Amino acid sequence: MKKLFITAVFALGSLTAFAQEEQATEAQDTATEAVAQDDFSEIAIEEVPEAVTSMIETNYPGATVNSAAKNEAGHYKVEVSLEDGTSGALILDEEGNAVEQ
Repeated sequence: MKKLFITAVFALGSLTAFAQEEQATEAQDTATEAVAQDDFSEIAIEEVPEAVTSMIETNYPGATVNSAAKNEAGHYKVEVSLEDGTSGALILDEEGNAVEQ
């Protein structure tokens, strides 16, 4: 009887581990698809709307815009460097509002 119980515990444990691995793989595939759908194409910094540049100037005084890109949804990805040497990317809509990714 003990052997039957132990075998059942191991079987259940393996199924649980397999299900968790499958969910992790599905989540990774979904994230990859989301990134692929939001491909950005580089644009000239001058093509960034005034609302976007105003938002950056207001919220990040002294920031330098290094590059800009736009996707089909009309979102802008703007690479900026701050005065303290840090840098990062902002993803904004045409009105300068942050976009959740």
